[in-house]
Amino acid sequence: MVSPSRVREILESDSSVELLAAIEHERWAHWQQYVHDQCERQDDGSLVIPADLVRRWQEQIETPYSGLSDEEQESDREQVRKFLPAIVEMID
Repeated sequence: MVSPSRVREILESDSSVELLAAIEHERWAHWQQYVHDQCERQDDGSLVIPADLVRRWQEQIETPYSGLSDEEQESDREQVRKFLPAIVEMID
């Protein structure tokens, strides 16, 4: 078994941070593409987010994880599951 201090050392290493940062960028880019796809593109290239989505996303921003619907919580869990294999590989 790997000691907690060794796990911390591994996870805080530059290579681990870079790997997790790459996964985070992929997650963020996927989300941004989704947001862009929901918006109305203007002639000048700007995007307008529909008001119903602004309200929905603002409500989600203001809601703690424990207050989210089961579906919203599962969406967050799906994102965490993208990180877990990398973390497990780092400490094995």
